[in-house]
Amino acid sequence: MQATRPIDTQVSVHLHSPQEEAPPHPGAGWTRFVCISDTHSGIFRLPPGDVLLHAGDLSSYGALPQLTRTVDWLKSLKHPVKIMIAGNHDLCLDENWARPDYGFRPEVNYILTDRATVLTASQLIQYARTTVRSLASAGLYYLEHEPLHFTAPSGKVWKVYGSPAAPVHLEGAFQYASSTEAKAIYQCVPEDTEILITHTPPYRTLDKTRKGKHVGCQVLASRLKRLRHCRLHVFGHIHEDAGARVDDVEGMHRVSVNAAVPLSDDIVVVDMRD
Repeated sequence: MQATRPIDTQVSVHLHSPQEEAPPHPGAGWTRFVCISDTHSGIFRLPPGDVLLHAGDLSSYGALPQLTRTVDWLKSLKHPVKIMIAGNHDLCLDENWARPDYGFRPEVNYILTDRATVLTASQLIQYARTTVRSLASAGLYYLEHEPLHFTAPSGKVWKVYGSPAAPVHLEGAFQYASSTEAKAIYQCVPEDTEILITHTPPYRTLDKTRKGKHVGCQVLASRLKRLRHCRLHVFGHIHEDAGARVDDVEGMHRVSVNAAVPLSDDIVVVDMRD
């Protein structure tokens, strides 16, 4: 995993690992973001911070017990604000998977593991979606093609947008198959967004596979050129290109983080001056 070190007086990017912890919080007037993605029902040791951002693939293969394990873990964390999106593995959160021609088999009954309740595929998905949207009291917010404004402990109001979408890859959730679909999705991102969370990377930004192919979304990359207030973009999906980089965008430093954690103990920590 690659990451930069302090950039300037406005932003610093660090790697936190068991071998080398991130430096102390920079103090008043700063917000510390802890970035993760693709946890796939795993439990990880995370550094403290003001905001935890999870860029999708909460579950291993989209089963409700796998999602529940991740949600329970995230609820237990002490970060004051925790924001999550889904990813292509999170089948039980995608309403399309309730369609008879699409995903879960409608003739099969699904049993909730924590109670003697039998659900249809449609009921299962609605139960999962209701669950992830009922956690604000624990400081945990689920975004699905929508914005969120939150106040950091410093008092700064941050403008966030989250989308679980990704280009189609085998069978998966929240996928699009054409540039027309992608444009419809990413045109909805407000131009004053400061923190963008997507599951897919943009094209040629920390999106290289083991075979050396760039598989990020070109439409998203194009849209980012117009998001002139976006200071932090967190994504995942491509495990093998995890890391962070900083680009100059019209005089502003934008931090891009592929926060996928399965192949490394490193956690990306981003400090931003309010």
